[in-house]
Amino acid sequence: MGLRKLLTLFVLLGALMPAFAAQPDSLRPPAVPLVTVDPYFSIWSFADQLTYDTTRHWSGAPMTMESLVRIDGKTYRIMGDEPQNVEPARQVSLHVFPTQTIYEFEAGGVRITLSFLTPDLPHDLDVLSRPVTYLTWTVQSLDGRQHRVRLYYDNTGELVTNSPSETVTQFLGTDSNLDFARIGNYTQRILESAGDRVRINWGYLYAAAPRSSSTFDFITQAEAIRSFARGRLPEPLPSGVPEPTAPGIAMGFVFQLGTVEATPVSRHLILAYDEIYPIEYFHQRMRPWWQHAGMTVDDLLETAEREYPRLAARSEAFDEKLIKDLTAVGGPEYAQVAALAYRQTFAANKLVIGPDGKPLMFLKEISSCGCAQTADVIYPESPQLLLLNPKLLEYSLTPLLDYARSGKWPYPYAPHDLGVYPLDNARVPSKMESMPVEETGNMLLMIGGIAKAEGNASFAAAYWPLLSQWANYLKANGLDPGDQLCTDDFTGLLAHNANLSLKAIEGLGSYAMLARMLGKIQVSESFQATAKNYARRWMAMAADGDHTRLAFDRPGTWSQKYNLVWDRVLGLDVFPPGVARQEVGYYQRHATAFGFPLDSRSAFTKLDWESWSAAMASSDAAFQALFSGVYNFANRTPTRVPLSDWYWTVDGTQAGFQARPVVGGVYMRMLTHPTLWKKWTSGNE
Repeated sequence: MGLRKLLTLFVLLGALMPAFAAQPDSLRPPAVPLVTVDPYFSIWSFADQLTYDTTRHWSGAPMTMESLVRIDGKTYRIMGDEPQNVEPARQVSLHVFPTQTIYEFEAGGVRITLSFLTPDLPHDLDVLSRPVTYLTWTVQSLDGRQHRVRLYYDNTGELVTNSPSETVTQFLGTDSNLDFARIGNYTQRILESAGDRVRINWGYLYAAAPRSSSTFDFITQAEAIRSFARGRLPEPLPSGVPEPTAPGIAMGFVFQLGTVEATPVSRHLILAYDEIYPIEYFHQRMRPWWQHAGMTVDDLLETAEREYPRLAARSEAFDEKLIKDLTAVGGPEYAQVAALAYRQTFAANKLVIGPDGKPLMFLKEISSCGCAQTADVIYPESPQLLLLNPKLLEYSLTPLLDYARSGKWPYPYAPHDLGVYPLDNARVPSKMESMPVEETGNMLLMIGGIAKAEGNASFAAAYWPLLSQWANYLKANGLDPGDQLCTDDFTGLLAHNANLSLKAIEGLGSYAMLARMLGKIQVSESFQATAKNYARRWMAMAADGDHTRLAFDRPGTWSQKYNLVWDRVLGLDVFPPGVARQEVGYYQRHATAFGFPLDSRSAFTKLDWESWSAAMASSDAAFQALFSGVYNFANRTPTRVPLSDWYWTVDGTQAGFQARPVVGGVYMRMLTHPTLWKKWTSGNE
């Protein structure tokens, strides 16, 4: 895999120190991504050391994976906190890259490198959509001696159940290249569960390894790890019968490495999850995109195994290039946070085969309501998609656009969501959360971002009458919004919201840009004039000395004007540059060690909007000074969950939310550098 090259990447950039115990300048993730495929197949370590805790679903529920190593007759833990009487190997390093997480351990004169690779290559939809993560153990002698080494891995039925009362069934199989174990819920209630913190209880989990590289079977986990720790192979269970998930039915693998010397020896395991049907879209069950050419589960496993060396090399090269560019644009702290955010963003999305055979991408609003395809969650996520592959944003917006023009949506503004994940069937419109100016501005700005990234407005052209309706709504209602919710709905209704007005104005500017790209010159000039007129009026209405107000009728207040970043990103030229300079200067004066507040009403902030506000800075130094609070939060927060986006600037504790895709917003800074944006959009993998 070339892991040594990748592990030295941050060192060469000055971002990491060579030893984990002496890395004061390296990011300590609040939770570490391990298996990050989609909202269900999402497994993390919530601890500094992989041996300090069980592995968990993003929600915090146990999804137990364990690994032990036996060296010259002595057993050590390298993943999981059981059994407690087995000594943990010493963890000497942890590195999180965009597509993989790499741990290094030392024990008994041996180094063990354990990597988790989810090859989220954004321009390769076949690979991006595969529900596959690779676990690789690489072992080598450190003391010049020979060592006898054996590896153990297991995972429980918690990965396929939502409740301890559910039962599972298991199966062992082989083909020409692989041995595999399969486990699934005994009662397959496909797509019968929806909600926020629910876990999947349908479909099947597969663990596969090259034939003859391992011993594999179904086991009682607690007994199995005790047996391995004593040097015996675990006793297998009968296959093909339902068993309760407690005390823990597990699929276990033992790898015999034999004699290990200084030359590294590797073994790998494929973890894959077949959801069968991952999404229901207007009461039609959708197949996952990886099946679009007729691929079966057997094909998936065989292809994943055959392509493993190539995908590992591609992922390493991708990580190296992206980290270098992130560092060049925002510094090493920015690069580390962006690397941590990368898989968290993709793990909240699912690519499926749409009704017309084309790809669609469905998002879950994780940890806030479980909504499906929420427009104001796609919005902060969008910079990562716009940078790496704007087609992915097209696939995300298409379901909302098609619904809005279907005749089932009766309002002149954009919808909020399409239901509760994974049931994208849309609710009764009158019962859907209403954010008229918010969602309408979001849609126009994101579609403008697609056009800017792709160099044409063909996507906008397909929905032009709808976009024109929305632009006219903003023209009539956007300058001084009434008592409406914005995306920061946890702060409640707010009339005369200056940042919401700013979004509407930028949305009108985006529509004018799209009209110009489509040759609709009169329309473009008319809406550009309206946007500029509104901007002049906005500056007078929002002015409050050395900053701008939270709401037009509230002197002495302020708020982040993160929506203003689109003026620079899209080149709209609606507001004079001095507005952004003044805002950035004011944020700097209100910054703490953990960032700057969302507005004057409270000390909490939003990580995504901080990233957007910091991206407005005209200098690298000013950006890095503002973004340092985001880094400090991620590095020092005492709340150990997958990266939160809503936290307190006083002490870095979580205010709410975790594991949400909105952290893709940290990539906004990359969009302010047109040359780099074009480079990545073109598929620089």
